[in-house]
Amino acid sequence: MPEQKTKPTVVSVGTYLASLPDDRKRAESERLCELMTAATGEPPVMWGPGMVGFGSYHYRYASGHEGDAPVVAFAPRAKAFTLYLNSDLGEYEAQLARLGKHKTGKGCLYITRLSDVDEEVLDEVIREAVARVRTSHD
Repeated sequence: MPEQKTKPTVVSVGTYLASLPDDRKRAESERLCELMTAATGEPPVMWGPGMVGFGSYHYRYASGHEGDAPVVAFAPRAKAFTLYLNSDLGEYEAQLARLGKHKTGKGCLYITRLSDVDEEVLDEVIREAVARVRTSHD
């Protein structure tokens, strides 16, 4: 079985965030760290070169593929933040309708800037995602 590509590293999250060239993206990344730390009770850890993850869980697919992943994570990409919520975002329809400007993908939420969304609703979504991951992978 191939080795898992995205896994925890020893790189400092503080050093990574300080290296972000955009002041707004750096400040918003720090805010996302606060929200996700509060939701998980876990400190931020770098997963690979550009993903900040919180907590971890083990998964195993019917195919036999298995590995570890952060409970929730984010990556400050060039165009938007990618929030990895590891659950079916269709289950958050009511919250997403109140969230503000965003896009979704399979298990991911894309936000260009935090000022485009209602932070209280974002916190609800993150906390619910944490609860769903922990319930389904305990």
